[in-house]
Amino acid sequence: MRILFTLVLICAALGSARADRPPMVAAAHPLAAEAGMKVLRAGGSAVDAAIAIQAVLTLVEPQSSGIGGGAFMLHWRASDGRLDAYDGRETAPAAAGPDLFLRSDGSRMKFFEAVVGGRAVGAPGVLAMLELAHGEHGALAWADLFGDAVRLSEEGFEVTPRLHYLLHRDIFLKASPTAAPYFYDANSEPRPIGHLLRNPQLATTFRAVAASGAKALSEGPIAESIVGAVQGHALNPGLLTLEDLQAYRAKRREPVCIRYRIYSVCGMPPPTSGGMTVAQILGQLRHLPVGEAGPGTPKAVHLISEAQKRAYADRGLYLADSDFVDVPVQGLLDAEYLKQRALEIDPARSGGDAEPGQVRRKTEFRPGQDLAQPATTHFAVVDARGNVVSMTSSVENAFGSRIMVAGFMLNNQLTDFSFAPTDEDGRVVANAVAPGKRPRSSMSPTIVLNPDGGFRLAIGSPGGSRIIGYVAKSLVAVLDWKLPVQAAIDLPHHVNRNGPVDLEEGTSIESLAPALEAMGHQVKARTLNSGLHGIEHINGVWRGGADPRREGVVLSGD
Repeated sequence: MRILFTLVLICAALGSARADRPPMVAAAHPLAAEAGMKVLRAGGSAVDAAIAIQAVLTLVEPQSSGIGGGAFMLHWRASDGRLDAYDGRETAPAAAGPDLFLRSDGSRMKFFEAVVGGRAVGAPGVLAMLELAHGEHGALAWADLFGDAVRLSEEGFEVTPRLHYLLHRDIFLKASPTAAPYFYDANSEPRPIGHLLRNPQLATTFRAVAASGAKALSEGPIAESIVGAVQGHALNPGLLTLEDLQAYRAKRREPVCIRYRIYSVCGMPPPTSGGMTVAQILGQLRHLPVGEAGPGTPKAVHLISEAQKRAYADRGLYLADSDFVDVPVQGLLDAEYLKQRALEIDPARSGGDAEPGQVRRKTEFRPGQDLAQPATTHFAVVDARGNVVSMTSSVENAFGSRIMVAGFMLNNQLTDFSFAPTDEDGRVVANAVAPGKRPRSSMSPTIVLNPDGGFRLAIGSPGGSRIIGYVAKSLVAVLDWKLPVQAAIDLPHHVNRNGPVDLEEGTSIESLAPALEAMGHQVKARTLNSGLHGIEHINGVWRGGADPRREGVVLSGD
């Protein structure tokens, strides 16, 4: 009995120590971060804070994410080290088929032909995912998590420089009968920086969500408005029905993890390609001297690029919704397979574009068209008990489908499917459209664990299919180069998606172009507008990082 009592005291002491940890939020907008921190200070969990953050982001960052879109979340529980992966990816309507993005003559639509309007709208999943996670990890009542979103929707928020810029450059949103009066004045000019933008419709929506949960978007007047707007679009109607909304289910899946140096790096499994492709990049780099090369050197960019090319080649061939196709997860992450891929890399010379590797699988698939565009958000949260959320959320293209319903934007995520269902030889594409299927994503929320299973790092980013490259390079920066998470995020970007090496324009990394070209690389300088946000724990210290390329912040409960 004395031993049992002693154990109880020890456990209580550990629980008390956990409760003393400072909560932290790293998110893409100060108002969203403040909403999350308010929940944490009230005793909320990391998942509770994520719900409040996403609700406010729906209002203040409508170009990137919202309750009309989808998301992926990793959650790490401090009490027992349990890691959960939550899938809130959108699904295709039951009436959708592989010809969804083909014209009447059988040719593929252009990207924006498909994006704007109802055709590419999938059943939204982010609220259902958050509700599922809240049921397992929530501490506060669901209804209490939307107060800031309601208040800010009614009182308004100031238009930021980034939002103003995106409104100015968007040529489609101005034609939206519901969105244009909200975002533009009578002369079709975007609301100016500092303009107080109020959204009472969204406040009404969040009151309904607070009262009824995720079903507020799958049944009743909001759901009917979604379906009416999608099917009734004047130029590009879609197939989404009330039955599709009601049939949607968020899923808890098994994370994919790989050993990298002394750490376990864990990400989301399919239908996102992010976790698998990041793992493949690291699985090759662990056999290469990238740590010795150091950040911003030609050798580091070369080695990372060659590993990325091979991982992206495998991504294009094999990765899709594993509920619909056989994805050879074990084969792609097999240690010997990745070692052999690394041995293909010449440490001094580019090998050109990579071919997919030979992995055992039941069915042969061919690469599909990848049209992912950078309009996403990522945030990380740690609560006072040390529980962690790493969540990436998206409406796909900037402002999604350009359809605004009940105060929020609807996604265009179905354009993440391949537009052509077969390749030129008539072979099936893994990422082809199918009823109820989830389109392949690149979202890469990541959690890194120490050798003892304790938390080390949470990180992720927006950026379309370049998300994978941003996250992988940041992981190398923290785990190999021992940089603080903020310094890792600040590093200039370089990404290779199995083609040219993209170097971040206007940064010091551009100066590497001649050296990389001498190694046989094609090089292209371009804007690489990530939105990395992360939180790390090292030597008893909690630190956050926010991407200076966006408007995000890190807030701490200290």
